[in-house]
Amino acid sequence: MSTPTQTPLSRILLRASCILWVVWGVVHIFAGVVTLQMISEGDNAEAFHGILSKIELSTLQGDYPDPVMALFSQHALNLAWFGVVTLLCAPWVWRGARSAVYLAALVGGMADLAYFLFIDLGGYALPPGPQMTYICAAAIVSGVLGLRSPNHQT
Repeated sequence: MSTPTQTPLSRILLRASCILWVVWGVVHIFAGVVTLQMISEGDNAEAFHGILSKIELSTLQGDYPDPVMALFSQHALNLAWFGVVTLLCAPWVWRGARSAVYLAALVGGMADLAYFLFIDLGGYALPPGPQMTYICAAAIVSGVLGLRSPNHQT
């Protein structure tokens, strides 16, 4: 794969996108792994509270049916793999690889769109959840603008 020619502006934008995807990816891998760990230890209310942090922990206490916990475990694994994908894309985003910029944007963007629609707008989140949405949006915008910067050639 040839390295794209980058202008100083496109280089800055792509490197900013890369760094933002690293942050976003690490946070999501951590959240997924910790959530899976809590579920495996039976700390189900705490696992839910990690995502729905604005909800009082005591209201999340209870016995959850196995299918609910299976679904939540799937969510936790999704958090982790979304983070892995963006983390793996990051070095190529740094180099300006169009496919990496768009893959990270697609995976991270769709994951955060769902989070924004159902958790943020639902009023269930406290920091750092909403901030990850801003980081994701900034990573997408800076990456796409970096590719579209004048004289950026692939």
